[in-house]
Amino acid sequence: MAEKETEISTLGEFGLIDHITESFKLNNESSIVGVGDDAAVLDYRNKKTLVTTDLLLEGIHFDLRYVALKHLGYKAAVVNFSDIYAMNGRPKQITVSLGISKRFTIEHIEQLYEGIKLACEHYGVDLVGGDTSASVTGLIISITCIGEGEEGNIVYRNGAKDTDLICVSGDLGAAYMGLQLLERELNVSHEVGEGFEPAFQGREYLLERQLKPEARRDVIEELASIGVKPTAMMDVSDGLSSELMHICKQSGTGCRIYEDRIPIDYQTAIMAEEFNMNLVTAALNGGEDYELLFTVPLVDHEKVAAMKSAKIIGRITKPELGCYMVTRDDNEIALQAQGWNAFAAK
Repeated sequence: MAEKETEISTLGEFGLIDHITESFKLNNESSIVGVGDDAAVLDYRNKKTLVTTDLLLEGIHFDLRYVALKHLGYKAAVVNFSDIYAMNGRPKQITVSLGISKRFTIEHIEQLYEGIKLACEHYGVDLVGGDTSASVTGLIISITCIGEGEEGNIVYRNGAKDTDLICVSGDLGAAYMGLQLLERELNVSHEVGEGFEPAFQGREYLLERQLKPEARRDVIEELASIGVKPTAMMDVSDGLSSELMHICKQSGTGCRIYEDRIPIDYQTAIMAEEFNMNLVTAALNGGEDYELLFTVPLVDHEKVAAMKSAKIIGRITKPELGCYMVTRDDNEIALQAQGWNAFAAK
């Protein structure tokens, strides 16, 4: 960062947009015209267009006291890519709109866009537009992602059927435990003051899952390579319980998942014990894992059982059987949608 930071007013709105987007290049054939005109021009020819958007507000969705702007930019882009992958599509373009308060400088916005650019480069996505405005409530980020899907291959939430297998990628609960760790160390830093060193050593995986999550493009690619099309799919942003109940409600089904099959990383387990938290509750309701939850027909059991990127954790049932988790001692506990709720958060 430069020794003297530059006020955004020195460039103005259009100057700022030109400055922070000039290094972004178009890489997709569907991107005809990007930043620089009144509107982007896209051409998907015979593909279906998928569109998703996310709004991130400082103090609600992120805390800049422990989130670096570059990480924030990367995460803000990736969570939108994840929504497109959850439809069995491919993200191709994004637009980025910002509300910026006076405490931010050009150098701050450059850091944010460094993260956005890194995400775009890694996932092959083009930045094609956006907007900026002044804000009196801190930093506001709104990203819209446009993707493509092939006719007949787009996967919705409402296609799960009785006897389908329930699968989830990666592991669950790590992002939530990473958030707990960050908030604890921030509180301790206020008590200790100058010279404080956060206790992050050996917990890097948890921090990365919270601060720099990845969209599971590899899962979509592996499913395609083994010839399996999910019957329903969502990304796990608000917690496994919430997402699974969304699928069951929209599909008109029930479900059974098994406690001993829920994938949990070792660091997550250690952190939950340190915080005296119930590990399974954290995995079911923590959210922000951005793993893919999907269902597949029973006939594909052998194919999905051999997957490297995902694991079978249960099955879809008839609706009258309800939504339950089977515990290690064979008891059934009703699933509840206890994931994060922005309108209920303090």
